[in-house]
Amino acid sequence: MQFVETEMGAKVNAKLVDRMGGFVPMQMVIKGAFELISDESKASSCLWITNRRGMEYWPTPEEEKKYLVGSSPSKKRLLFQGPVKLQLPQSFEKIVVHTLDHNFRKATRVVCTPLQLPIGPHQVLVKIIYAGVNASDVNFSSGRYFTGNKNDISSRLPFDAGFEAVGIIAALGESVRDLKIGTPAAIMTFGSYAEFTVVPAKHILPVPRPDPEVVAMLTSGLTASIALEKAGQMETRKVVLVTAAAGGTGQFAVQLAKLAGNKVVATCGGKEKAMLLKELGVDRVIDYKAENIKTVLKEEFPKGVDIIYESVGGDMFDLCLNALAVHGRLIVIGMISQYQGEHGWRPSNYTGLCEKILAKSQTVAGFFLVQYGHLWQQHLDRLFNLFSTGKLKVSVDPKRFNGVRAVADAVEYLHSGKSVGKVVVCIDPTFSEQTAKL
Repeated sequence: MQFVETEMGAKVNAKLVDRMGGFVPMQMVIKGAFELISDESKASSCLWITNRRGMEYWPTPEEEKKYLVGSSPSKKRLLFQGPVKLQLPQSFEKIVVHTLDHNFRKATRVVCTPLQLPIGPHQVLVKIIYAGVNASDVNFSSGRYFTGNKNDISSRLPFDAGFEAVGIIAALGESVRDLKIGTPAAIMTFGSYAEFTVVPAKHILPVPRPDPEVVAMLTSGLTASIALEKAGQMETRKVVLVTAAAGGTGQFAVQLAKLAGNKVVATCGGKEKAMLLKELGVDRVIDYKAENIKTVLKEEFPKGVDIIYESVGGDMFDLCLNALAVHGRLIVIGMISQYQGEHGWRPSNYTGLCEKILAKSQTVAGFFLVQYGHLWQQHLDRLFNLFSTGKLKVSVDPKRFNGVRAVADAVEYLHSGKSVGKVVVCIDPTFSEQTAKL
């Protein structure tokens, strides 16, 4: 603490001023202010003025080392040290859907394609480091997300697979001014199961680091954050139920509901998943392998559940609908139990749906992330801020999948029900090891 010799400063106890090193001359303060104004390179810098050390910009290199690097060498920095220099290959590998099938492995193949430069004036070339695996990958490979009949969809084949990834900007179109080569970026466009991909510059989401935790924040984290706010209209002091809660998106939903001041109930299958949910602060974990979900909800929550974040479908949807309170809101973000099988995704009949929601003024709201693109960056920044300040934990499944050729294994692993947290594929293990040391 320092004092400047002004009329207000003169009223401070003289002994205290002497103990702090005396008054800082007003001329020094004025000189510092003019330096900050006149030197544009010092924009956003903090100038520290003391009698003992004079004028010093903060943080100093020593202070940066002290505060930005974790105490353990195994911890990663939250801020990315870039930009990074990249060598561009003549060709790269990617996964394409070559035939429509709900079996991802049958529907896809790895192809080698030339890296064509220069790219378009408004495009960005991204080197992918990590790609996220989603339950809906099998819907995409079966053509579910395209409109038209099967013959129309087949005419689009082959098309690139993968919904989300983080990486490094490798090249910019001549008209792109607000991005830099060598800096981290996230994408949520088709084609992320690839070593490189070209996307329109407007689809680039700037991120602090190209980490697997950031991948988890994309489709999974954004779905939870935006769906609870918009479709669920989440308030505080409510009972919130999350199904398949130990998965990629469920882990975010339970934490965000808890941070909002709600009582959180979560379903999962297995002791390991139940343990994760308890660590995330869930008030009541229901392990369906050890307990009956319907019985627990009926006995412990007789007035019903206010908000339900549902991703399983089928019988679970029926169960949740029956457990919904008066004025309750059921958010449908998926139906993973119906994605695979002999014929893939087939519609289910929910008898009495209209009568049930009418009798209790309930709402069943569908949520599809693609239709909320204007909110992605805002919610992504919020999620990373919660993560970097320790208020949000991000669980990435420990099973490693390396390289483009491991993607099909990763998709099948997610659908096996064995995963805990977000399933991620490291597209370039060599590069990820380098960034982890920064």
